[in-house]
Amino acid sequence: MKLPSGQQPPTPPAPATPRPAQTNDAGQPGRETAALSARQQLDQLQLANRETILARVTEIINRQGGGNAEVLLDVRGKPLQVSASIGATELTTGDWVKVMRAGNELQLMGKLAPTPEAAISRALAQRMPWQQSLDSGLAKLMTALNRGVVPELTSGQLPTGRSPQPLPEAARQALETLIGRLPASNTLAPGAGTQSNTVQQMRQWIAESGLFAESRLTQTPSSALPDLKLALGRMITGLLAEQSGDATTLFNRLTPLASPGLIQAPLQFPQALASPRPASSSEPISVGQTLRMLAGMLNRITVNQLHSQILTARGGGDTPAPASTMLMDLPWVTPQNEPRVAQLRIEQHKEDPASKGRDQKWAAISEWRLNLAIDLELAGALNFEVALRQQEVSARVWAEKQDTLKQVNEELPLLRRSLAELGLEVTDLECRRGSPLYPATKLEHRLVDTRA
Repeated sequence: MKLPSGQQPPTPPAPATPRPAQTNDAGQPGRETAALSARQQLDQLQLANRETILARVTEIINRQGGGNAEVLLDVRGKPLQVSASIGATELTTGDWVKVMRAGNELQLMGKLAPTPEAAISRALAQRMPWQQSLDSGLAKLMTALNRGVVPELTSGQLPTGRSPQPLPEAARQALETLIGRLPASNTLAPGAGTQSNTVQQMRQWIAESGLFAESRLTQTPSSALPDLKLALGRMITGLLAEQSGDATTLFNRLTPLASPGLIQAPLQFPQALASPRPASSSEPISVGQTLRMLAGMLNRITVNQLHSQILTARGGGDTPAPASTMLMDLPWVTPQNEPRVAQLRIEQHKEDPASKGRDQKWAAISEWRLNLAIDLELAGALNFEVALRQQEVSARVWAEKQDTLKQVNEELPLLRRSLAELGLEVTDLECRRGSPLYPATKLEHRLVDTRA
């Protein structure tokens, strides 16, 4: 079989077997269990026997001697870790490979030649707007609310002659309103999800995340809307109003502050939760630093908006694109009034009518998938994966700490009852130790039409 570039594929190496999912019981990893787990993983990908598909290499986890390696593949938008003997085929992160299911194994059929779009994507990723994480930015803004900001130097003024001044009234009101609307972790108790007021709070939390700022303005053209992105814009306007000269031009020339992790992986979503906690410094920052920080926070929200559109519009290969994708950072505060961020990904997948026979009546069926990553003060890092298809729901919880894993397992019956009370049929519900293997999200091909 020839590749699209006209080159012959390399000699197919030994098949790659999907690694079995980890279980809480360490006493059952037998051969039958491993084979069953591999078959289940391939079945979940809706990959039929002898079917070929394109997959993307997202990570070379452990390259060993003799050509053996642990490889993380992105297959139809889902991560799949395999043990592979790749032989003379040199695989690197970002490569597209053609694989075929053979029973409970995946056979590597060949590697696709690099495309011009891949080089363009890498170049664009290096020039992404600098992003400031929302939690650390909000922590510094809270300090500015309490201690004020240091004004910029004027002509003839010495640096030692500056003392902190309160935020301008417009900026202070915008910040106080924003902080007052942030949800607190101690307001939600186990089982509260079935209450109508809690559901309404969650809807409001998502609606005011900043992801829908422009669409909300078209419906209600008022800059006073409670919205994270609009609130940051009001703070910027309030600070610029106190500056002399053409403040807007000066703001456009500012280099936004950026978080180190967001520079290294500007499109990774969710970000690793092992990052240091945002520390609120008692030292006041200057007006210029505040504006740079607000610019970086605006960039973060805007990148999530654009990234959501890219993931929705992407296409190509054998990987079906979601009908819609939404990526958002949801800020919240701890009981100690310290800001944190939960990262939410919502995808809608629609069933392909071509998969139905001519004699079968086809009705549009959507599957909604939700991924939530959050790091709690005592429970540690938690990841939630929920899939909803009509009235069927499945959920998987990942916990980093052993104590949290035990506590979540104790709460699973309550979660099952709560879902049943909503009229849903629970098909799968489990909790695992560790964290899921999310594929590295990068700029995909077809972001730019190179044929234009």
